[in-house]
Amino acid sequence: MTEKKMTGNAGEERAAKYLESKGYSIVTRNFRTRYGELDIIARDGEILAVVEVKTRRDAGFAGASDSVTRKKRARIRKTALWWLAENNDESPVRFDVIEVYSNGDINHIEDAFM
Repeated sequence: MTEKKMTGNAGEERAAKYLESKGYSIVTRNFRTRYGELDIIARDGEILAVVEVKTRRDAGFAGASDSVTRKKRARIRKTALWWLAENNDESPVRFDVIEVYSNGDINHIEDAFM
């Protein structure tokens, strides 16, 4: 496993623990289709939060959420629709981004995009 993949996995683990500490329940992680992957799907009450996790050393030039491009958002939406159909789930959906930094900081951006 590459260092980049290990860093990403560690960030996703920290993000999942963060969400659980806030009362979310994790539904699934790393759901993959031909369209893309969803890092975390979690329940926040009746809302289904589809969470993209970005792990970085520091905010540096730009925050980690800046790397969630228009194209990436489209893939996330399409993959979320696939998951909803596959699971016969009609919950309202919210798209979040969680930035995880190596200094321990976590920035949770709820409703990051539509």
